[in-house]
Amino acid sequence: MDSSTPLRIDIISDVMCPWCIIGYRQLSKALEATGTAHEIHWHPFELNPDMPQAGQNMREHIMEKYGSTAEESALNRQQMVKVGDDLGFDFQFTEDTRMHNTFNTHQLLHWANTQERMHDLKQALFNAHFTNGRDLSDAKVLADIAGEIGLDRTEALAVLEDQRYADQIRQEENFWIKQGIRGVPAVVFERQHLVTGAQGVDNFTNILKQLTEETV
Repeated sequence: MDSSTPLRIDIISDVMCPWCIIGYRQLSKALEATGTAHEIHWHPFELNPDMPQAGQNMREHIMEKYGSTAEESALNRQQMVKVGDDLGFDFQFTEDTRMHNTFNTHQLLHWANTQERMHDLKQALFNAHFTNGRDLSDAKVLADIAGEIGLDRTEALAVLEDQRYADQIRQEENFWIKQGIRGVPAVVFERQHLVTGAQGVDNFTNILKQLTEETV
């Protein structure tokens, strides 16, 4: 890669993951601050592949999954809201905020990618879930969101009804699991440098500067 070639960034994530949108916003600020030419490729990961259709209350889920107390869960939410505010993202957690299975969201994102709109849909889904509390397990809601960003709502619904991309999503999910990805966000620079978690703007900035120096 020479210095004029955009930096390839692969991001493995799930729209149910608050740290995924935080990590992306941090990375985005670092990319802007450093003026780094880049191309982003999103990839699927299910935080809760066994989650039933009805989903689960987010607070109950976090307490059950990580063994945290109600107080710890509340403090964690407060921290995420503050970090989100600093990054221009509006987390609106409520007592009824739910976690959902995201297999259909990943299929819809794959379809959007065939029209070069995956990134736009990904951002819309993060906003729909965390800011507006919409039910991303509902195929009609997902189709509505696709329509709201200018994609064909009828086609979006058909994609989910016939599950035409199900096998491809399973294959891609399994690929990243085989690469050792066990948690998200996971960011891979130039197919070789793996960074996990929301690193913060400063850390991402340092990483980008190091990668840029390597190419000079």
